[in-house]
Amino acid sequence: MIGGGLATVEDPRWPGYRHNIHSFFHRALDQLPWYRELELERRGARYVEPELNVALLLKSGDALCWWTDFDRTAESFAQFSARDAATLKRWRDAFVPILEKILGPEARRPPIDADVRKKTLERTAEGRLLLETSALSPLEFVEREFEHPVVRAGLLFFNGLREVDLRLRGFGHHIPALLASPAKAQMCLGGAARLADALAAAVRESGGEIRTACEPKRIVVERGRVVGVETTEGELIRARFVASSLNPQQTFIDLLESVPAEVRAKAEKFEYNLLAPLFALNLVLKAPPRYRTLDKPFMVILGLERYEQFNEIVRYHEAGRIPPTVMWGACPTLFDPSQAPAGGHTAFMWEKLPYRLQSGHWDQARDAHAGQMLELWTQYAPNLADDTIGWFARTPLDTERSLPNMRYGDLLVGSFANGQVGYDRPFRGAGQYRAPIEGLYLCGSSSHPGGNVTGLPGYNAAQVLLADLGLAEFGPRH
Repeated sequence: MIGGGLATVEDPRWPGYRHNIHSFFHRALDQLPWYRELELERRGARYVEPELNVALLLKSGDALCWWTDFDRTAESFAQFSARDAATLKRWRDAFVPILEKILGPEARRPPIDADVRKKTLERTAEGRLLLETSALSPLEFVEREFEHPVVRAGLLFFNGLREVDLRLRGFGHHIPALLASPAKAQMCLGGAARLADALAAAVRESGGEIRTACEPKRIVVERGRVVGVETTEGELIRARFVASSLNPQQTFIDLLESVPAEVRAKAEKFEYNLLAPLFALNLVLKAPPRYRTLDKPFMVILGLERYEQFNEIVRYHEAGRIPPTVMWGACPTLFDPSQAPAGGHTAFMWEKLPYRLQSGHWDQARDAHAGQMLELWTQYAPNLADDTIGWFARTPLDTERSLPNMRYGDLLVGSFANGQVGYDRPFRGAGQYRAPIEGLYLCGSSSHPGGNVTGLPGYNAAQVLLADLGLAEFGPRH
């Protein structure tokens, strides 16, 4: 299928109700260069960014809210801690120039050697602040800078847990960088698959061909150079180059018959995230969830009361056990009625859960856990008890089955630990999108800047490819 995680589907039991089963919350996609250059809005990918963007709902009825208006966000923080609201503003102001001058441009171009980058950053005040903040883990940064447990929990979840391991040093800057970003969570009208459809239209209108239900058997190498791909049906597709968005084990071990031992060893060592796998609960509804204290929140976080819960979640994942539920999700039809029949609604909740269970199997445990999630959800939105028509759930195993590049259910397609970041992602020698085999390029989430739907690994790989093909005039635009 076209789109991978950009999937919007109907369950045949409830026709007309459209569910985004993997990718939904996007960030600033309509501001990225490739979106504009490929004219994706004209091709049907249109985004909205709801005003009440994120809400952490507490059992008490209180809520910590992020708005598209930063001042309203600061007001919400001030209800919990005036000091934390002031800290929020201070770090936001400090990181706006860092985001504009350093982090934004870095994400939109091939990475440079870490030592060279460090020396460059040390020359400016913004660069030095970035280096100092980056030396921390997200957890260390939040514990150092903020005092209220709910504020700490909200920052770590919204700006941390969904992306990286909170204990991982080198990523403390993620918190202030996201605070400084004017872009908030957004959704594609018609469902996430509309973005995939628009991309496919851009390919076809440019003379490209897309094969579906087509499985590669091997990447073909002749005289030390990649010359094409052979399918499982025996067709040889010859090409001047091959660009792979698969994970390193698939690219270098599964599809290449002869790989230098050093390259194979690096690919084998590529690691995946412990905390990335998703469990998803999708609802078919007669009415949207009605939360007691908020009207039309976009992303909703439930079950999170204190930031110490993160350590508990890690311990449960390490033990292969299901932790007490902390989940987040949305009701897309509040903002896009086209995703359900007239008067109907869809909603979903996601939870980070272990890929492997210590006892039992996800195929047997799925429905019972989905029922527990729905029970918790109903405590915050009581109308779900009467307004739920039906539901279905997907486990980390289902993710890997449908998206096999997401090994172990890792939606980021590779950890940022083990040095797998920037110039060394997926590993040293392949960090600038050129594989150590002539004619082979890397363009997926296992490359810089990493997972999530950003288009930037492919955009950056295209810059390298165009330069190598002598077409550099179509290269990077910032």
